[in-house]
Amino acid sequence: MDVSMATLDSAFWITSAVILFLLVLSAFFSGSETALTAASRGKLRAQADKGSRGAERALAITEDNERLIGSVLLGNNLVNILATSLATAMFTKAFGESGVVIATLAMTLLVLIFAEVLPKTYAITNSETAASAVSRPISLVVTVFSPIVSAVRLLVRGVLSIFGVQIDPDSNILAVREEIAGALQLGHSEGVVEKEDRDRILGALDLGDRVVEEIMLHRSNIEMVNVADAPETILEQCLGSRHSRLPVFRDDPENIIGVIHAKDLARAMFKDIGGPEGKASALKTFDISAVAMAPYFVPETTTLDDQMRQFLRNRTHFALVVDEYGSLQGLITLEDILEEIVGEITDEFDDDAEHQVTESEDDQFLVDGAMTIRDLNRATDWNLPDDEANTVAGLVIHEAQMIPTAGQVFSFHGFRFEVLERDGNRITQLRIRQLDGLV
Repeated sequence: MDVSMATLDSAFWITSAVILFLLVLSAFFSGSETALTAASRGKLRAQADKGSRGAERALAITEDNERLIGSVLLGNNLVNILATSLATAMFTKAFGESGVVIATLAMTLLVLIFAEVLPKTYAITNSETAASAVSRPISLVVTVFSPIVSAVRLLVRGVLSIFGVQIDPDSNILAVREEIAGALQLGHSEGVVEKEDRDRILGALDLGDRVVEEIMLHRSNIEMVNVADAPETILEQCLGSRHSRLPVFRDDPENIIGVIHAKDLARAMFKDIGGPEGKASALKTFDISAVAMAPYFVPETTTLDDQMRQFLRNRTHFALVVDEYGSLQGLITLEDILEEIVGEITDEFDDDAEHQVTESEDDQFLVDGAMTIRDLNRATDWNLPDDEANTVAGLVIHEAQMIPTAGQVFSFHGFRFEVLERDGNRITQLRIRQLDGLV
């Protein structure tokens, strides 16, 4: 009898030790899965660039998330099922049929606390550190279980294909750009990211999706120089302009023959009159077309990202925008593109921002009709749609399906739009108020 009890005690403690070891393995698999899936690949890449081998291995094994998750889940289920089976056998031998219930309750509590919640809590709060630490053993587990996981993957895809679900192995679960944008919006809503920082980064990310037509200065607002004007008139115009570069046309404003820079014009005229002691009468024969630079034309469908690269590559800041028929539509500068990232840029020659929004005391906004919807959203933190129109006036005309007259009021997208001024067919000023309870 004593020998039997001694054998029982020995078997009990050995089995308990094995179960404890299996729970440790289960905690390792659970924590590894959480760490490797929650770790930021950007932070891991930064650590790898600094020489961290663990971070480099973590990046390598997370390239194929499907194989990683399959291997870790396979290992986790194996140790959990084995630990539960051993506990059931041990408690059944010690307590009879009631041992099944005891084993179920005990293992559920132990697995939940020590093999799931505890390791996953640590892993999610120290994801990059934990991912680097477990990368070596997990890479070995992935290699060992790879044949089984591949077979399971084929079986799963075969079953899903029966129901018409196709899995693309090359598809990314999360697009990096959307992930960054979402993180910025979430950070701003929680007060971690400043509005200006969010706008700058999102503006840079959006350059590839926006075209020059959306931000160009419309041809109706372009200040031009007529090559037929007298030299003194041209000089006076250039000196009085707040722009350093002006397009030069002949006969018709559509016929742009060049672009004159105020500095080039002043230098050439100074040379023609013979310096400080020269005579102004020499300007009568001055030919501005000989000084003007060749015009640089770009299609209106060019993306802002491509146009900025062309500006930098060509070492120029000024381009004329044409449509598919070659007709002049507007002009764009490098400053216009930079303003999409950093916001409105003004200098000592700009008395006020060209498109200004003013807030009144009753939470209403006076808005220039030519202000872009994107600029208005940035200034007010609104979310007016810009899919169908680029400017605020264009949005009102699109929604109203007419050209409103001064005094007309419209409500759409959760806002009240009142037309204050109209010049010809252009809406020049509006008053906008956000309706209560709507966004």
